[in-house]
Amino acid sequence: MSGSGEVGGSGEGGGGEGEGGSSRRHGAHGRPLTLRERWEAYKNSPFLPATVLVLIIAAAAGLFAGSYTYAMANPTPHRIPAALVTQPEVERGEAFVAGMEKALDTSLELREYPDVADARRALDEQKVFAIVRASDDGVALDVAGASGASVAELLGKAGLEVGDATGVEVTVRDVKPLQRGDPRGLALFYISLAAVIMGFLGAIQLSVHAHGLNPAERIAFTAAYALLGGFAIAAAVDWWLGAVDLPFVQSWLILAFTMFTSGMVFTMFNTLMGRWAMIPTWGVMVLLGNPSSGGAVSWPLLPSALGHIGRWLPPGASVNAQHTAVYYQGHQFLFPYLVLAAWALVSCTVFWVWRHRHPGGRARTPEHAATAS
Repeated sequence: MSGSGEVGGSGEGGGGEGEGGSSRRHGAHGRPLTLRERWEAYKNSPFLPATVLVLIIAAAAGLFAGSYTYAMANPTPHRIPAALVTQPEVERGEAFVAGMEKALDTSLELREYPDVADARRALDEQKVFAIVRASDDGVALDVAGASGASVAELLGKAGLEVGDATGVEVTVRDVKPLQRGDPRGLALFYISLAAVIMGFLGAIQLSVHAHGLNPAERIAFTAAYALLGGFAIAAAVDWWLGAVDLPFVQSWLILAFTMFTSGMVFTMFNTLMGRWAMIPTWGVMVLLGNPSSGGAVSWPLLPSALGHIGRWLPPGASVNAQHTAVYYQGHQFLFPYLVLAAWALVSCTVFWVWRHRHPGGRARTPEHAATAS
């Protein structure tokens, strides 16, 4: 009976299943989905953003490696300003200068100064990277490690080789050396890099974990973590590790300004682009900004386009301001602070004007909250 029932049930079920299957295949709920319907279902599922993220992350990884390799792997001189002291006249100076230009592939840009004092002033103002002057035995080449260890090393090596080739006695001296705890001059790049990355990561975390902050509160908390984070970076590098002797308050405020600017740049893009805000933020601040900042490789050795662009982006402005604060006290530039201020002001303005589009905030009254829910 049981077996018979199973067979009969199976047969009936099979017939019903066949009819029902046919009905389901051709009915409103059972028919095969069209390509458009399949795309709509995929588009409304979590698989679309996940797929897009897979592609974006893969592309970002390649671009990240490519941008840093392009900028830093093989630094090549493009234009290195140098001071030539004309009085007293450099003995056999023409042969040495010609040899330097040949060795550096005509990238040495000589500027004449009447005496050593004027040339040294130009060096302190970062208008030139080296000084060629007369010495007791021949030619003295004064370089400035603080202006860029890579440039100073390149000039010093080329100067000694040219001296040997031309028979000119060359003395190389670093007149503005880097601090002992930072012999490659990379500490300032690293602290600026930390401020840039933690600045926009902080803004991302605020958007995720403090979603209900209103616009003014969002700006205030961005400023708060920037001030505290800038202090922590400066304290770790100076007080804890002793790597660089910073002008503490000035360096702290530069780092805080950098973190705030970076955070508000992400907030601006988040307002304009929503969940895809990380793409332009990463592009401006990391893929383009950090390699062109002049921190790891000095601007004269970067590809010329990057050397010009870097000064106008927050990472380059931060490195420039920090570098001058640490090594060129008394010769401050306003330009890097204006760059940071411009980016921060534009970002805050865009965020504030289009704050109704920002994915966050909370209702002002319980009635509004109930309506929203």
